[in-house]
Amino acid sequence: MQKFLRDWRQDAMNKHQYDSAIFIGDKLLALTNDPNDAFWLAQVHFSTGNYSRALTFLEKHKLINHSPSCRYLAAHCCIKQSKYEDALTTLGDQTPAHLLGNTHKSRRKLQHTNGNARNGVHRKGSSRTEKRERSEGREKEHTSETKYEAAMCYLRGICFAKQNSYDRAKECYMDAVRIDVQCFEAFDQLMKNSLLSPDEEWTLLESLEFDSITTDGIDTSQEAAQFAKMLYTTRLSKYKNPADFSNAVESLSQHYNLDSNPDLLLSKAELLFTQCRFKQALAITSSVLDTDQYNFSFLPLHLACLHELHQTNTLFLLAHRLADLHPDEPATWLAVGVYYLSISQIAEARRFFSKASMMNPHFGPAWIGFAHTFALEGEHDQAVSAYGTAARLFQGTHLPQLFLGMQHLQLNNMTLAHEYLTTAHNLCRTDPLLLNEMGVVFYHLDHLAEAVHIFHQALAIANEIDSDPKAWLATRANLGHAYRRQHHWSLALIEFEEVLRQGQRDAHIFSAKGIVLLEMGRCWDAIVALHEALAVSPQDPVATDLLARALEENAKEQAW
Repeated sequence: MQKFLRDWRQDAMNKHQYDSAIFIGDKLLALTNDPNDAFWLAQVHFSTGNYSRALTFLEKHKLINHSPSCRYLAAHCCIKQSKYEDALTTLGDQTPAHLLGNTHKSRRKLQHTNGNARNGVHRKGSSRTEKRERSEGREKEHTSETKYEAAMCYLRGICFAKQNSYDRAKECYMDAVRIDVQCFEAFDQLMKNSLLSPDEEWTLLESLEFDSITTDGIDTSQEAAQFAKMLYTTRLSKYKNPADFSNAVESLSQHYNLDSNPDLLLSKAELLFTQCRFKQALAITSSVLDTDQYNFSFLPLHLACLHELHQTNTLFLLAHRLADLHPDEPATWLAVGVYYLSISQIAEARRFFSKASMMNPHFGPAWIGFAHTFALEGEHDQAVSAYGTAARLFQGTHLPQLFLGMQHLQLNNMTLAHEYLTTAHNLCRTDPLLLNEMGVVFYHLDHLAEAVHIFHQALAIANEIDSDPKAWLATRANLGHAYRRQHHWSLALIEFEEVLRQGQRDAHIFSAKGIVLLEMGRCWDAIVALHEALAVSPQDPVATDLLARALEENAKEQAW
């Protein structure tokens, strides 16, 4: 009878017929009075969204301290009801120290015994086999409890994050994934909320014990460990070790048929976006959204690509469709905000970015968009405040610190600009945009040798990551200006000509080229360059004045 009722209960749960599962589970518990059956009935109440009833049920049957799984469920009920202090009381606010050192050893032992059983190693008859089976049962039970302890670390992190204690949340998430490398929820929180710098992300990956993953045999366990590590690698920052990322994606695509998997495609699109290859990134995000149009994990990147490519009509249609169908999603109002930002209706954009950030206070793109609206209007104090909030919420990404440095650079406050940009550089040393801004600060501080070095480094990294060369023409122009101020005329001329060759017809670049040619005594070439500057911008005062001087110098040379 008990087996019949358990099968009936499980069949009802598989069909999401929770009233049936509760009805049968209640009768089963009356028959058995088994704590496991009580736990499963509480699970059904949780699945229906009746969190208070599930918690009361656990308390009534005195199950909370019965096992880690019951404590986990009780704490999860508290979190679902926004009772974070009660959840921490149930969980404890510290990770048990013994869990961080013993998990690897015990799981390796389980893996070893699994391998022996599979290979049929029986030395002393049935008694030996029975002992091994009992040992394996204890080890499996211990592994299950350890997984729940890791899950409780994850819940601690959720509680601390809700209380704005981000440092403690980060430590809890890291403890969770160290205890159980398969606790992806904790790893995902670290990645998507940018709680770790790129260096810290890769350090964490190397510290994880993927070898603790166990399957039916040693060979399959090793393959599973490698597979999991490659999956985690694709989630790391794209600003560091792009070669390792590419190798992981290639292996997953070729050997495991994941080349069209949305998560891998999202990682590829993120890499292309960091390389300023917006069209290629948009092609990937569009291909996924065409088949799964409400995959919200793709929307922030998709919206950023549409904004960069000025596709306002597409933004308009997407924002309207999302607002009609998914008004409860923060990404919906992010889309509306990006659309208004693209058509320069800054106040409207700010309103919708603010709405998205209030719906989800940990939604990074909304905070950055909100701060951008102040920056675009020249409201530097409000922009600094908004970027500061983003920097506090997302401690692992360098972007808020970069934008803070750019704001102080516009305010001509070079000391603070240098301080923020240095902080950003400590978080990420491989972003060409960041290096360009640092070079500009050195340029304004008259540290020209340092500026030249930084600009060269930015261009080298852009080339190394295979970024679009046209995205870094401003950096090349800055390098030319630094050479010009150092009186390295020939080097400056090479840089300005390269900028013009790649298609940037800018009056300021033509004027700078004219200055260099005048200093080199090539008056006629300078006149030609300055005429081109005026062809682009006929009222440019600098080009007009320089042209007058060039004509005067040329006249003197001809007279001589």
